[in-house]
Amino acid sequence: MTKADTAAPVMAPDILADLMGFMSRPPGGGDEFNDLALRLFAHQFRHNLAFQRYCRQQEKTVRTVKHWRDIPAVPINAFKDLTLSCVRPENCDRVFMTSGTTRADSRGRHHHPHLRVYDHSMKLNFARRFMSGACRLRMGILFPTEDMMPNSSLAHYLALALDEFGAEGSEYFIGPEGMDTGRLCRSLAQAQREGVPYALLGASYSFVHLMDELRQRELAFALPPGSRLLDTGGFKGQSRELEMDDFYRQLSAGFGVPASACINMYGMTELSTQFYDDGNASQPAVKSGPHWIRSRTVDPLTGRDVPAGERGVLVHCDLANFNSVTTILTEDVGVTVDGGFLLLGRAEGAQAKGCSMAMDAFLRAANG
Repeated sequence: MTKADTAAPVMAPDILADLMGFMSRPPGGGDEFNDLALRLFAHQFRHNLAFQRYCRQQEKTVRTVKHWRDIPAVPINAFKDLTLSCVRPENCDRVFMTSGTTRADSRGRHHHPHLRVYDHSMKLNFARRFMSGACRLRMGILFPTEDMMPNSSLAHYLALALDEFGAEGSEYFIGPEGMDTGRLCRSLAQAQREGVPYALLGASYSFVHLMDELRQRELAFALPPGSRLLDTGGFKGQSRELEMDDFYRQLSAGFGVPASACINMYGMTELSTQFYDDGNASQPAVKSGPHWIRSRTVDPLTGRDVPAGERGVLVHCDLANFNSVTTILTEDVGVTVDGGFLLLGRAEGAQAKGCSMAMDAFLRAANG
């Protein structure tokens, strides 16, 4: 058997083709999301044994699950303790890992047999939610390259953004020695002078460090109309902390970009699809995703949905997670509202206890 044979994904090609086609088409009013979610659930139930054991413990099987909301949600921390993959790990092209400790065995791992679905999801969603009709923009990236962080899903996401949507003059401004603030300031000044819209993208904590540098240098910019900023990941423990309204107020003042053009991306290593807001003129901003991901807010103690407008823990069903598990119980608290959800922070108290209990149940089942 050749290496290509062993690396071939277990999933039937027709499911993958139907999934990619569904993602490419505008959202419709039928049940195609539900149909695909159930087909993916059947595939993952069969080939992901840790997930199958958990489903059986929850008395959920291919015969009893009839709706995407009924698919058991896997606690997000399970990605740290178990290999959640339908394909053997050695046959996966890429493994994204969560940040934090350098010990690989205590970091969440998301296995991808290939990145065709992940890349398709990112490009379709990014074009609509961040580019807003523009084909290409001159971009500055405030994050390390993929060569520097090969297991970072964010490094790959930003590399795709630059390769697919970056105009001539786009470049990275973080290297092995840290942020090259001088070169970045020259690039921003050039865009300002030439009247060329500019997009600055990176981790939220990178923006905090950059704004501190600009303040020390007594610099501020007025980027041309059409410019926009994208931050992601928060900055807790990575830089000085700011209230979100202060953060976006300082971004707007430092770069001359209105808060309505300061976009926050909410994503995670364990998902293959990202959420965006439509700017941060007011806080908290509503987050939403494309039609191939759906979200619920639940009581983690019972797993039941909470009413719209009440706080619960977010559960995401991401069809682009074709190889791992589609449905994930996060540790993020949110409120379901018209058009999406509000992200309110990390689970605490009873909600955190509920998430821990769900994780304990998953481990007991998965380990037999």
